[in-house]
Amino acid sequence: MSDLSGQITFGHVALALCLVVVAVVVSKAQKADLETDIVVATVRSFVQLLAVGFVLEFVLSDHGAFTPAVIAVMVATATVTSANRARRVPRARWICAAALAVATTGTLGLLLVLRIIPAVPRAVIPLGSMIIANAMNTTSLVMTRLRDDLAGHRGEVEARLSLGQTATEAAAPWHRSALRTGMLPVIDNTKVVGLVALPGAMTGMLLAGASPADAIRLQLVVMYMLLAGNAFAALVAGHLTVGRLFTADHQLIRSLRRTLT
Repeated sequence: MSDLSGQITFGHVALALCLVVVAVVVSKAQKADLETDIVVATVRSFVQLLAVGFVLEFVLSDHGAFTPAVIAVMVATATVTSANRARRVPRARWICAAALAVATTGTLGLLLVLRIIPAVPRAVIPLGSMIIANAMNTTSLVMTRLRDDLAGHRGEVEARLSLGQTATEAAAPWHRSALRTGMLPVIDNTKVVGLVALPGAMTGMLLAGASPADAIRLQLVVMYMLLAGNAFAALVAGHLTVGRLFTADHQLIRSLRRTLT
């Protein structure tokens, strides 16, 4: 069976730059002023992937002891990115770190304990990166949505608190809404997988020459894995965010009380 593994050279990569030129021309023609961003993104992607390639070449060559370190670096990077998006939530970096750590260790742990995947770098690192990337988006979505909703419904929240409800009880409707916001993208992707587009893991295996049956089985594992990872991240991020938006006396923190509705 023919495949593309080993057939793509740097010459082909150079030729593919014509596709980047298309994006630059469209931006220029429409006066979108994105030309610099496109060029920077292109250069960064080349440098970053080249660096990652060297690291993976080393780690995947019987240096499995470095796998936890690679996963930890990914989690740390995702934590900073997610926290920057949710910077209006107090102690956002710690919340993001906890949510991503639980999502990654919990999901990978289940995959390994159930022996769905082997405990080798070639399986753990790629799947771990998928979990982290998706959990990163879910975490920031849940945190920002919850913070904005509580600020926007400040009066209603304070009314619920005045009736004797705890912070958790008063925030419950908006907590649920934030969880839905964080979880729905991966749920929708799972619903339409294979109908709208062939997902990444499946496409990669097909390009590498795997049979469609093998590619489908792996993709199913990936989709179910992402559901679990996002659920872990949403659960932890939502719970910890509620804790940081209320005081120990079950009152909204000062910054939310000052927010105008």
